[in-house]
Amino acid sequence: MITFESPRLLADIGRVYARFAIELERDQYSHQASLRCADHPSLEQAIRTYLESVQPLTVEHAAIAIATPVDGDQVRMTNYHWQFSIEQTRQALGLDTLVVVNDFTALAMALPRLGPDAIRQVGGGQPVKSSVIGLLGSGTGLGVSGLIPSGDGWISLGSEGGHTSFAPRDANEIAVLHHALTLYDHVSFERLVSGSGLELIYQALSQTRKGVAEFLSAPEITRLALDEDNALCRTTLDVFCNMLGTAASDLAVTLGATGGVYIGGSIIPRLGAYFDQSGFRQRFEDKGRFRQYVEHIPTYVITADNPTFMGVSAILETQLRTLQNSIGSAILSQIRRLRPQLSPAEQRVAELVLSQPRSVLNDPIHDIALAAQVSQPTVIRFCRSVGCKGLSDFKLRLASGLSVSVPITHSKVTHEDSVLELGSKVLGNTANAVLQLRNELQRESIDKAIDLVMAAQRVEIFAVGSYASVALDAQMKFLRLGIPCGVHTDPHTQHLVSKLVNRDTATLIISSGGSLPELISLQHVLSEQGASVVAITANQSILAKKADAALVAEHNEHAATHLPMISRVLHLLLVDILVVGLEMRLAELGRTSEALVMGINEIPTSPSHTSPVQGVRMSSPVRPSISHSQ
Repeated sequence: MITFESPRLLADIGRVYARFAIELERDQYSHQASLRCADHPSLEQAIRTYLESVQPLTVEHAAIAIATPVDGDQVRMTNYHWQFSIEQTRQALGLDTLVVVNDFTALAMALPRLGPDAIRQVGGGQPVKSSVIGLLGSGTGLGVSGLIPSGDGWISLGSEGGHTSFAPRDANEIAVLHHALTLYDHVSFERLVSGSGLELIYQALSQTRKGVAEFLSAPEITRLALDEDNALCRTTLDVFCNMLGTAASDLAVTLGATGGVYIGGSIIPRLGAYFDQSGFRQRFEDKGRFRQYVEHIPTYVITADNPTFMGVSAILETQLRTLQNSIGSAILSQIRRLRPQLSPAEQRVAELVLSQPRSVLNDPIHDIALAAQVSQPTVIRFCRSVGCKGLSDFKLRLASGLSVSVPITHSKVTHEDSVLELGSKVLGNTANAVLQLRNELQRESIDKAIDLVMAAQRVEIFAVGSYASVALDAQMKFLRLGIPCGVHTDPHTQHLVSKLVNRDTATLIISSGGSLPELISLQHVLSEQGASVVAITANQSILAKKADAALVAEHNEHAATHLPMISRVLHLLLVDILVVGLEMRLAELGRTSEALVMGINEIPTSPSHTSPVQGVRMSSPVRPSISHSQ
C-alpha cells in the first residue's frame, strides 16, 4: 500500500451534490461526505465546510472532478450557477496544488486502475492490449471520453460527444424523436440518454399510446419497471438501453476503441441484471457492414464504488510527480537544504521564497528586497548561493515548478454569437493562448535572445502591418532601459537600414507567421551584414529557423484575418519577457537607472500599447520548457 506524506482532498462535483473524501493511501478514501450544492453559495464555501469537518487534518494538495468542461482557469458549471477561478480558489484555501478536471476525464483515468471486481462485462468480445478505450455514462447528462495509450501511461480525451445528433433505429425511437423535436431545435443523444431523457422517452411513448404526454420522474420510471413490471415503464427503459447501445457503438467505431467500451454514470450501474438482459449489446453489435468489427469489442459496466475519486487521484498523483521532478521543485528543495549555510540576510530571502514563491516569481527585485528587508545585491547573492546565475535564472527555474497545466482550447466566433458570447470567446481564446504560451516557453531561447541584446551597442526593430504597434511598444521599453533603439515599419526604410547594421547591432524582427518573403529577405541581408537576429514569430517558421534566437508563439488565429488579436497580445508578452530578462540582467551587472529602480511594471508604455495585459500579474507563473524547438 502506497502511503502519502500528507492528506489529499478529492472531490466529485455534480449539479446536486458535492462529494468529498480524504486520501491518505492510494485508493483508500476516508471521511467521505456528500454536501448539497444548494446549501452553499460557492464551491469554495462547500470545500471550506468539508475541511472544517475533517480538522485537524491539514490538506496541501487537492483535485476536483466537476461536471462541466474545463478549458482554462475560469470554470463555469453548465448545469449549475457555480463559477470560480482555479488559481484564486487555490490561494483562498491555502493549497499548494489544486487540479480541476472534467468529471468524465477523471473517470476515464480511473479505468486502468479498475480490477476485475470493479467491472462487469456485458456480452462477448476481448480487449486488444494497449489499445484505445471508450467511455460513456448516463446521469444528469451523457458524459463521453476515452483513453489513448501513450508510452507507459494514458492520455484522456476531453470530449462533448454526448451532444452528437441522435438517430432513431426503430418505430419507438422515431416517435420519441418526433416528440423531442416539438421541444428542441436539436435533439442530441444527451437529450434522451440521461435522467431527463428517460423522462422525455416516457412522455413520448405515453403520448403515442395514450394520447397524453404523461410525466414521471426518472427514479419512479425505473422503480415501476424493475419492481412492479409496469409495461410502459419497461418499454421506456428498454428504449433507453437500446439508445445507449447505439451511442456506445458509434463511440467504438469513432475512436477505434478495440480496448473496450466502459459504461459509467449514475443510472446504468443501478439497473444490474436488467441492463445485461436488455437490448443494449444487440444494438451495440447492430452496425451493418461493421458488425464483425464491433462484435470483437467488449463492453463493461463500471461497478466500483468510487471510480471518479480513483481517476482524479491518478491525475493529481501524476501532476505532483511532474512537479516533484521539475527544476522548480528541485530549487525549492535545494533552498530548504542550504538554508542553514546561508548568511542571515540570505536566509530572510530564502524564507520569503519558501513562504511566497508565486509572489517572488512575479515581483521585481526592488519589491523582493523590500519584502525580505535586505538590499538588492543580497537578493542576487542569494540566487547565486543556491546555484543560479542570477535572479532571472532563479525565476525561470522556480517558474517551472509552480504552474499547473490546463487543457488548451479555441472557440470559433460565429455570426450567430451574441455580443456577450463574442466577448467571452475572444477573451477565452486569448487567455488560453497565453496559457499555451506559458507552457511552451523555451528557456534557452530566452537566455540567448537576452545575451544577443546585451552584447550589442544598438537594437534595430523591424515589423510590418498590424505588428508595427508591437515594435513601437518594444522600442519604448528598450529606450527606458537605456538601450539605443530604432523602429522601422516601412519596407523601403527597412531595406536602407539593413545596409547600415554591423556586428555591434542586434536586430529584432516581429512577424506572426514568419513566412513573408520581404521579411525573410530582410533577415538574410541582416545576417550577411553581421548583425544578430532575434525573431518573435511562429514556431517552426522559416524566420524562426533562420534567426539566431527565436521567441515563438503558437495560436489558432487565421493568418488572413483582417484584425490580428491573439497573436499581437502574445507578441507583446514575448517582448515583456525579453525586456524583464534584460532588466534583471542589467540589475545584476549594477547598471541601474531610475527606470530600473522603479521596476519594469511601473514604467508607462507607449500609446500604441493598448493591450490590457501590461501590468497584470498572472495568477500562474510562466513555465519554460527545457528543450529546444529548433
